[in-house]
Amino acid sequence: MKAFVVEKYGKDGLRAAAVPEPTVGDHDLLVRVRATAVNPLDKMVRDGEFKQLLKYKPPFVLGHDVAGVVARAGSAVRDFKVGDEVYARPRDLRIGSFAELVAIDERDVSLKPDSLTFEEAAAVPLVALAAWQILVERAQVKPGQKVLVHAGAGGLGSTVIQLAKHLGATVATTTSASTEELVRSLGADIVVDYTKEDFSSVLSGYDLVLDSLGGTNLERSLTVLRPGGLAIGVAGPPDAGFAKQVGAPSFMGAVLNLLSRKVRRRAKALGVRYEFFFMRADGSQLRELRALYDGRDLRPVIDRAFPFDETLEAMAYVEQGRTKAGKVVITVDGAEA
Repeated sequence: MKAFVVEKYGKDGLRAAAVPEPTVGDHDLLVRVRATAVNPLDKMVRDGEFKQLLKYKPPFVLGHDVAGVVARAGSAVRDFKVGDEVYARPRDLRIGSFAELVAIDERDVSLKPDSLTFEEAAAVPLVALAAWQILVERAQVKPGQKVLVHAGAGGLGSTVIQLAKHLGATVATTTSASTEELVRSLGADIVVDYTKEDFSSVLSGYDLVLDSLGGTNLERSLTVLRPGGLAIGVAGPPDAGFAKQVGAPSFMGAVLNLLSRKVRRRAKALGVRYEFFFMRADGSQLRELRALYDGRDLRPVIDRAFPFDETLEAMAYVEQGRTKAGKVVITVDGAEA
């Protein structure tokens, strides 16, 4: 089958290649990919940024989002059958959606939302799972709480805005004038144009801040939290919790705590908290999210679609910062638009 494979770590390490079809275990589904999507995580994995923690061994197929059709089910699979239309974020160390076929543990899979095309469904799994795990699991957002989402027009930000609003929160976001109308349509109550205003000078008393930028933006985010409030960073710095999540040796936890010591100390001095976040695969949560998409409580935001043969161009498009809003998707095998 055709796939896009990381032959070596680094920017030039991703190549089109002919590879064997994946092996299907007893609890696996072999999914014929109809669409996939590009995530910042694809670049990070390709470049080896997590290679001390996520030990992928080149060559391996890249890609973290998939929507497609079940082509084969393992002998122990009971909840899916050949022909089912599904979507998933395959678990770490078993990614591989930049391909015509991918084998996925059934626990990572859900039937796709009926209301979404394959393209639309492929834009959902990673960012929707991240939004759910941040807002529902980690922060346990409740009606009336205040949530600040940075980069609200992005793939993750646009999803978090919608889910936070669905949960009853008051939602603020940072974006530029060109996407203000979009983020308001998604549910943002307060929009700060980061090109004209410093959000930390106009916002205060927030229960939760989701930071996807890191650096000084994260440091300023700590100052808008109420006492006891929580800042969650998806761009780093990582902490010991991440090492534990991915099953790294205990010494790696100490190393990561050193990397995040500055921001954690700053948070403690302000009477707030900082935690790093890295999403995980979860088919049961995708089933919950399926109902929200079919109920029109959530909708995917798509910037542009590329054909499968142009996967490298799609990666470059995202890396060059050309995405205006939402996700970049890749269509495989004639997925509908």
